[in-house]
Formats: sequence, structure tokens, C-alpha cells
Amino acid sequence: MAELIIHSDKIKENIKYLSNYFESHDIEWSLITKVFSGDKTFLKTILTEGVIEKINSVGDSRLTSLRNLREVNPDIRTIYIKPPAKIYADDVVEYADISLNTSLSTIEALNASAKKKGIVHKVIIMIELGELREGVNREDIIDFYQNVFDLSHIEVIGIGSNLGCMYGVEPTYDKLLQLTLYKELISAKFNKDLKFVTGGTSITLPLLDKGLVPKEVNHYRIGEAAFFGISPLDGKRFKNLHTDTFEFYANIIELEEKNMVPDGIIGDANIGETTVFKPEHKTKTSYKAILDFGLLDVDKKDIEAEDDMSFVGVTSDMLVIDLGDNKTESGETKFKVGDKIRFIPNYMAVARLLNSKFIDKIYK
Repeated sequence: MAELIIHSDKIKENIKYLSNYFESHDIEWSLITKVFSGDKTFLKTILTEGVIEKINSVGDSRLTSLRNLREVNPDIRTIYIKPPAKIYADDVVEYADISLNTSLSTIEALNASAKKKGIVHKVIIMIELGELREGVNREDIIDFYQNVFDLSHIEVIGIGSNLGCMYGVEPTYDKLLQLTLYKELISAKFNKDLKFVTGGTSITLPLLDKGLVPKEVNHYRIGEAAFFGISPLDGKRFKNLHTDTFEFYANIIELEEKNMVPDGIIGDANIGETTVFKPEHKTKTSYKAILDFGLLDVDKKDIEAEDDMSFVGVTSDMLVIDLGDNKTESGETKFKVGDKIRFIPNYMAVARLLNSKFIDKIYK
């Protein structure tokens, strides 16, 4: 079985590094664990007391993940990081201390659920700043906050935005400054102190040292940088974070010299892909290896092979690569059946591999 290697010590070092980094900037942060989909082994292995002591909260976009987190560590503060479905208001209040919201009717449902439990649920209201994902339209902000402030079992603790996730709208200084100005407007209008301006994510990290983030932005939601050591703004390593945190190994289950062009009438494959062959390929052969994972496990575009090879095709449970003449520089056979091929997975690859029941997960 193909296997995902998780270097937990390096991930823990990343988390502690970020905690100290944010502390030096007087910023609080939430560790966003959605890439792990609530895997209990991860929660027990990574989120140890010494690792999370300086984190404000641990967040996820799935209620089942927060439920698992509660089972592993009932005392940890949790944050639900996407607007909740109204029907699950009871569960949100049960498993999340804080939630990000954009719908008044949903917050009213959260208020009713919190009232039944005899608690106050904390919310951060997200504002639309151009990414066209979640966010209250700016012209509706004052009325929106007015209605939420009137709810008896809801405490508004902040204002936030989400940039760079869907259309790639960059979190520029001007965009983030708009967020802080809305915070000041609301505070002045209603005489309310909003504790958090949460406009920072992994994509914003490289801007912080350059003075391109307003000092009022005092809360970050970080996932990719903590687990992969990079910022998606430029795809580069951030500071001294580890980037070699995940490895993916697949087994060669067949290796044969075969024609480069298939024999027969070529139509759409069973996954809807048709390969285009050049005329000169018709008389050539090469060594093709079949690996023990497929499209159900991970998309080929999200993994990078360590060795020189090219992609041939994929089905639901097998992937075929072309190894050329399968020789080393000295002329020896390079691979054989039973050998493993190493890949470096990106964020989306790890998310899918962790969700696949056909992939072994090994913590080191």
C-alpha cells in the first residue's frame, strides 16, 4: 500500500516557531488543522501541551473534526472557520467556542442554541473585501452588527476577512487597512471593543516583516505555513520553518518495456482523458511502471516526483509513469518491481491522501 510519511517533530517545531514569531509581533493566532480532517492520531501526536500553549485556538472547517478535537482535548479552545450551516447551530455551539459568520439568521440560530445551553457563543463577523467568497457586503455592515449586538447569548469578538483563497485576491496593505477602518467605525458607532481583527493567513506572513500589514490586524489563521513551512503568496519557505514535513511513497507493482502508443481505436478513457501521441512515438518503446495509487487517492498535479519520470495515465486506483530506458548513468537497471517511488505532496495532495482509506499514514 502507498504511504504518506508525516514528520511530526518538524511540524511541532514549525508551530512553536510561529508561536514565538507572533508573540514578538504582539499577534494572537489560530492553528488551522483542516488538512488533517480531524485525524485523531494527528491530534494526539501534534497538539501536545508544549506545542499549543501559546496558540489562541485550534480551528477547522468541519464539525466532525472539532468533535474529534474535543474528544482528544476537551479543554482546548476551538474555532469554526467557515460560515456554519444554520441547521447545525446546536453542534457549532457544542464543539466550537468561536465561529466565523456572515448570515444573520444563522447567528440568530446560534444565539438560540447558546441560550438553551446557558452559555455565550463568540462570533467573528467576516467582511467582503473583494475575494467574493464569504463576507458581509460592506454597505450592510452597520445594520448587521446592530442586529447581532442585540442578541443575548452572542458575543461579537472581532471582524475578519478572507483573501487569496478562491480568486487569489492578494491581502494588500490597502485591503487590510479597510478592514481595520471598519473595525474603528463599528467600535465608535456602538461603543463596543472588538478584540480581534483577523485578516492574516499564511499568505499574509511575508508582508508582516515588510511593514505591509496594519498593526491593528492582531489575529492570524494559519494552516499551510505551520504544516508545510511555506507561504502561498510566493510559494517560498517562510523564515526558518521546515518544508520537508511530508513524503509520499508509492510501490511499483508492474514494470515492463512496452510500446509508447496503445494498440487499437483510441477514445475517451474511463476517467474522461485521452492522451495525444506524436507520430514518432509509434515505433518506440519505453519502460512503464504501474504504481499502487490512483485518482481516488490524489491528483497527479499535486505531487512532484523525486526522480526523472513522466506521467502516462491514471485510473481510479493505479497510476502509470514512463521511466524511459530505466537505466542509471552507469547503465545499471534503475528500478524494479517492489521498489518505491518518492513524491513530494503539496497541501491539497496531503489533504486528499489523509482522507483516503487506501493510503497508510505513518507518523515519524
